[in-house]
Amino acid sequence: MEKKLRYHLTTFGCQMNKNDSERAESLLVDLGLERALRPEEADFLLVNTCSVRQAAEDRVFGLLHLFAKLKEKRPDILIGVTGCMAGRDKDGRLRAKLPMADFFLGTVELPQLPRLLAEHWPDFLEAPAPQANYLSIAPYRPGAKQAYVTVQTGCSKFCSYCVVPYARGLEKNRPLREILDEIRSLAAAGCLEVTLLGQAVNAYRASDPENFSAANPFRDHFAALLWEINEIKGIERFHYTAPHPLHLSEEGIEALALKKHIRFLHLPVQSGSNEILRRMNRRYTREQYLDLIERARARVPELALGTDIIVGFSGETAEQFEETVDLYRLAAFDIAYLAQYSARSGTLASRAFKDDVPREEKKRRWRVLQNLMEEIVLQKNKKLIGQSVRVLVCDVDSRGFAEGNSDQMKRVRFLCPPDQSDSLVGKLVWVRIQNTREWVLDGVLERELL
Repeated sequence: MEKKLRYHLTTFGCQMNKNDSERAESLLVDLGLERALRPEEADFLLVNTCSVRQAAEDRVFGLLHLFAKLKEKRPDILIGVTGCMAGRDKDGRLRAKLPMADFFLGTVELPQLPRLLAEHWPDFLEAPAPQANYLSIAPYRPGAKQAYVTVQTGCSKFCSYCVVPYARGLEKNRPLREILDEIRSLAAAGCLEVTLLGQAVNAYRASDPENFSAANPFRDHFAALLWEINEIKGIERFHYTAPHPLHLSEEGIEALALKKHIRFLHLPVQSGSNEILRRMNRRYTREQYLDLIERARARVPELALGTDIIVGFSGETAEQFEETVDLYRLAAFDIAYLAQYSARSGTLASRAFKDDVPREEKKRRWRVLQNLMEEIVLQKNKKLIGQSVRVLVCDVDSRGFAEGNSDQMKRVRFLCPPDQSDSLVGKLVWVRIQNTREWVLDGVLERELL
C-alpha cells in the first residue's frame, strides 16, 4: 500500500504568521500530505516562527529541541523552519543553532517548499513548478467563516526596536484586483468576516488604482479599499491590523463609519513619552496620537480602541513611564497588548541604545499597565449590561457554551439552546449581555441573523 505522508504545522506569533501558515498548508495539501494532529505522528514538522521578542524565539528553540528528540527516535522525520527567525537570519547564526532543521526558509521562500520535499521523497512526491510570489499561493482555509487577507507585507518604517524590515523585507503592496478577487472568493464560499493584514496596513497603495470603482468616494487608497470591501455581497464584517498613526488620514477616519466596518480600531502607540517615541523612530507625538483617537471617536462614538505598548524601552525613566500611564488613562483603551522590551539583534536600538531598564522594573511597569487596563475595561464592559450586541459565533464547547466576538471585538459567551449547539458556529447572532468580566461578556441568545 502506498505510504501517505503526514505533516504537523506549528505557528508562533501574529495574524500575519497565521495567514502565512495557511499558505504553507495549502502547498502541503496540494502535494498530497495529510495533517497529523500530533508531532509524533508526522513525517514532516514545520515550524512558522516569530522573532518580535526574545521570549518568542526562546519558545521556538524549546520546541525544536523537543522535535530533535523525536528525530533521534525516527531519523526519517523532516523538520522545517520558516517565518521571521529564518527571514532575519542573514549571517546564518540562528541556522547554526538549529542543526536538527532540514529546511530553513524565509517566508518569501515558501514557494520552494514543495521542491525541497520532493527532493527528499522522490518516490512519493512530484513537485509542481514553484509560484513566483508566495502571496499568490491561495491560503488553505476550508469552510472558513472568518479569514485573514494579507494586503501588504514587509515594512519600511524602521522603528528602532523592530526586526520586521529585516525579517520580511521592505513594504510591498498586493494589487487591488488580487485582494478583491480573494475576498469575493471567500464570500462566495460562505465567509462572513475578513481581517486585512499588513505591518502598516493603512499605508496601502494600489499598483492598479484603475480597478477602484468609479463610484468609490475615497481618494486615499486604503480608505478606498475598505469601501470596495464594504460593497462585496456576503461579507458582513471587516476590520484590519495594524495601522500606523502616521497614515490614519481623514478619509481613513471617515471609513471607520462604513456599515460593515466593525466598531473597533487597533492603533499601536508604543509609548506615551515624546522622547521615547523619538528614540523609537515612531515619527508622531503623544499629542498627535491623542488627537487622532479623539477624531476617530467623534466620527464613531461607540468605537472601541486597542493598542500596543512597550514598557522598559532603552533609557525609559520612571517619569517617562508615568507619561505612558497618563496617556493610557486619557485614551481609555479597551485592550492593550503589553510587551516588556527586549533588544533584537540587527535593529537600530540594539546598536545605538543600551538595554538599561532592569528586568524586575520592566515587570513592575508591565503590571501597572495591566492592572490599569483591567480596571478600565471592566468599567467599560459594565455599561454593556442589558444591551444587545451582534456576535459571530466561532466555537461551541462540550458544555454547550458558545463564544465569539462582538462588533467591538469583545469576547461574548452564551449558553446555546440544546437543539442549536451544532448549528450556530459561523452564524451571526444577537446576544443580550447579562454579566461582564474583564475579558468575557456573558449573555443570552436573542436571535439568529445569518
